[in-house]
Amino acid sequence: MKLRVMALLCLALAGGGCASVQTTQGGVVGIERQQSFSILLSAEQMDQGAGQAYQKIIAEARAKGTLDRDPAQTQRVQRIAARIIQVTNAFRTDAPSWKWEVHVLTSDQINAWCMPGGKIALYSGIIEKLQLTDDEIAAIMGHEIAHALREHGRERASSAVNQAIAVRIIGGLLGVGDVGQTLADKVLTATIGSRNSREQETESDRIGVELAARAGFHSRAAVQLWQKMAKAGGAGGPVWLSTHPAAETRIRDLEAYSVKVMALYEQARGSHPR
Repeated sequence: MKLRVMALLCLALAGGGCASVQTTQGGVVGIERQQSFSILLSAEQMDQGAGQAYQKIIAEARAKGTLDRDPAQTQRVQRIAARIIQVTNAFRTDAPSWKWEVHVLTSDQINAWCMPGGKIALYSGIIEKLQLTDDEIAAIMGHEIAHALREHGRERASSAVNQAIAVRIIGGLLGVGDVGQTLADKVLTATIGSRNSREQETESDRIGVELAARAGFHSRAAVQLWQKMAKAGGAGGPVWLSTHPAAETRIRDLEAYSVKVMALYEQARGSHPR
């Protein structure tokens, strides 16, 4: 067993501890970037870790009285999410059957996230401070769900795990238990506690626009959302905005892709009357 662990750790140190995969379909917007994940960190581990972390967050919010405090607001968010979840098969055939959960957390923060496996939270601050329309909420939902579809959290966790393993090799610490403990810690940090790369953000922007359009929400709402976000930036900027690239560059890209998926919106909106 120790020899097997040694071999895996040496692979990680040499840069060979990653397996390249392409689980996501391209949709209309297209996906070109090949992804690499650690052989020591499976999608199942990520889903399990994310589920545990999510339930802890939900339990804490429930205890504080900040979980789904406004029933009408929660129902609105869950209704929008349900429509987007239905069309996730355009990018991953397995996604509609994930164990999705959607909650609204009462907080002044302008923030939202989706953990691996479809564990979603929107903060009331992003809805109320930006006075979001349904289309704009769908733009946020599509973007955050796209992170989960592309397993961006697993990508970041894989990188962190391999770095941690390399440190252990250099220090001569080759215990299996240490590696397992690191994995548990990395899941939460990688999903909602660390920044996405520019490539990951661009992918999520483009996939998110298409998801919203396929669900019958106006694709240009993503542009309007980011214009609002830019105005709300202030000195420090909202939490949600702080982990994303420059607004001007993003808005130009979203304008181009909102046009690219307009036909999908026109086709879908007949099924979802306003």
